[in-house]
Amino acid sequence: TYKVSFNKLTMGGSGHGAGCGINEIIVFVLALVAGTGCSLTSKVLLDMESVGMDGEMKKFEKPLFQTLGMFVGMCAALFLHAGVVMFKIPFPGYVHKTSRNGYSAVGDVDDDEEEEQKPVPIWMYFLLLIPSLFDLAATALCMMGLMEVEVSIYQMLRGSAIIFVAILKHFALGDKLRGFMWVGVGWNVVSIILVGATVILSATPDDGEGGKQKDPLKGVLLILAGAFVQSLQYAFEEKVMSMEVSAPPLLLIGMEGFWGTVVCAFVLYPVCYNLPGADVGGVMENPYDTWAMMENSKDLQVMFLWYFLSIFFYNALAVLVTFMLNSVWHAILDNFRPITVWGTDLFIFYFVTKSFGEEWTKWSFVQLAGLFVLLYGTAVYNAPHAGSIKLEGGVLSCFCKFDYSDMEDEDEEKQVLVPIDDAAAAPYQSPYQSPFMTPNTRAKRDKERRAAEKQGKQFTKVSRGGSFA
Repeated sequence: TYKVSFNKLTMGGSGHGAGCGINEIIVFVLALVAGTGCSLTSKVLLDMESVGMDGEMKKFEKPLFQTLGMFVGMCAALFLHAGVVMFKIPFPGYVHKTSRNGYSAVGDVDDDEEEEQKPVPIWMYFLLLIPSLFDLAATALCMMGLMEVEVSIYQMLRGSAIIFVAILKHFALGDKLRGFMWVGVGWNVVSIILVGATVILSATPDDGEGGKQKDPLKGVLLILAGAFVQSLQYAFEEKVMSMEVSAPPLLLIGMEGFWGTVVCAFVLYPVCYNLPGADVGGVMENPYDTWAMMENSKDLQVMFLWYFLSIFFYNALAVLVTFMLNSVWHAILDNFRPITVWGTDLFIFYFVTKSFGEEWTKWSFVQLAGLFVLLYGTAVYNAPHAGSIKLEGGVLSCFCKFDYSDMEDEDEEKQVLVPIDDAAAAPYQSPYQSPFMTPNTRAKRDKERRAAEKQGKQFTKVSRGGSFA
């Protein structure tokens, strides 16, 4: 049998949060590949061509359809959730009454006291509609922006969410940031300026192939708007959805995908079909033209399948990354993606086909500087956790010095499945939380966790930090 326990994380050994062995490395790399695939397949789809209902060959610039595809991909988590529950498969965030596999998250719980994971209350299914709407708006805005810029620029601009989250947390949620966090935010602002400058400086008159001129500044603003909406989702989830509810992570992902699919298909599509725009029939986006283009191109169908699968696998693997390592590694995973996305895009252009991918220009050095500044700023903000940079004076710290002594003993929260005879394990923490927690937030969660322990209750954090992107 296995149960969830909330004890101090032990760092000895390997695997399941205790170390970084071959299995953990494989899962991390696979998650990185899937996350990179999400961004690249999204951009490739926008650049692919097919014949539409008007008989013309044109690019598949259908941002709303891609947004719908993303949510459908998240819906697939419902089937995985059903399989985990039905066959009692050990998976982070799930508690099964009985199991023959000899694994248990060990605590001070007797077998006679074991309980099945309580059903998710009906109201929770409907409450998940709200973060789904935030996610839907953010993804749609970013997809529209992606049509105007390169995918590497898109991926780096998504990192601007840390700026908006910091401002919201400090001024709206009353969760005051430490001085070193503001330094990290400042460096992220610098990175956004450098990336934005790269977009504008590298724009050329022939960027708009097929007679359609691209507007890179518009693309930057749309992606930044999407990042702002995503930060509102983080703020909502932290303020409203921090509660003691037994809600498995795969079910949360799947239900958010379900609501996003419903709203996208039955609300946004009819609205966009009746608003004026540049698509066939003079509308914003024509679903009949989308269907015709998909039907007329096998390559487009295959690429959309890869897009769908990359979303599904990234969501599942991201859960495992946090389970097998810890929640900090999920943030590190997101930090690696701008590097892998840009590197793969350059490789495609120079070694696979010049029809897709990204060319290195004379302004790419500015973008490269922006990438290093982005990684540095995020590492400073996330201190003192693994993979971060503490400002303790010196050149690397930009001659800044801060005190981290009151933060270094904080426990990492995480659920671990370990053999029955092993030592106590730490609890599960969903990776789908805002990666920009401040000390006040961590202290609050520790207090809630300790209160739940004293009452003998299972403490589960219900939160999802946005879409695959």
